[in-house]
Amino acid sequence: MISRGLRRGRLSKASAVVLRRVVPWTIMQYRSVSSTVSRMMHPVLYSFRRCPYAIRTRMALLIAGQMVVVREVLLREKPCAMLTASSKGTVPVLVMPDGGVLEESIDIMHWALRNADDPALLSGRAGSMTVQQALVDRNDREFKHWLDRYKYHVRFPQAEQLYYRRQAETFLQLLESHLCSHRFLFADEMLFADVALMPFVRQFAAVEPQWFDQCDYNRVRGWLNRLTSTAVFKRAMKKQIVWDADNSAETQFLLNPLSGSMS
Repeated sequence: MISRGLRRGRLSKASAVVLRRVVPWTIMQYRSVSSTVSRMMHPVLYSFRRCPYAIRTRMALLIAGQMVVVREVLLREKPCAMLTASSKGTVPVLVMPDGGVLEESIDIMHWALRNADDPALLSGRAGSMTVQQALVDRNDREFKHWLDRYKYHVRFPQAEQLYYRRQAETFLQLLESHLCSHRFLFADEMLFADVALMPFVRQFAAVEPQWFDQCDYNRVRGWLNRLTSTAVFKRAMKKQIVWDADNSAETQFLLNPLSGSMS
């Protein structure tokens, strides 16, 4: 990826030497001169490690091989720079070098894949992206609604936690049916919908892990285990220090140029 950056004129040779010395693998911490270079040349992603929207964004960026500066933030202490870029105050937010801003995780995923060396990454067979997007929309619109109430049921005393879980299970039943014929939702390989949905199902499973481990959604459980075992998920979930504007502690995702597979 460093050599790719040199070919595209993103980094000087001197900067590349610095990067090779300080980068043991795919995720790099920038300081001093290299921090300045990365801020000028690459988009900046404001992210929060555990947020499902941010998780699917980071995974898509890694899969697509997009080089971005990642600023890990605390949602209770949102940095002014993030709020200046996007007043919505939620992550992820991607700020382009020209000042353009993408504020929705799905938009960032699509941007990353469109600009990949292979724009067909995660697309599947012809026409399947429309069907995949419809399932993702249902997740974002319906499943997330019940997931929030299930996880934070104390904040929603209008019903019992069990009621919220059962409402969310309707979506799990749909996923279970999708997994009847394939290892993943639409194919035997990970596609766009798998990356977009998995972080939310993972969050659901963590609310009552003992119940989830014993529930009847065997295919969903196996699908979740396959995805959370992938190299790309593990890299996307690597813990990072919180970004501080005063010392400009930044991290940058780089795909390992020696690894051709994200499985």
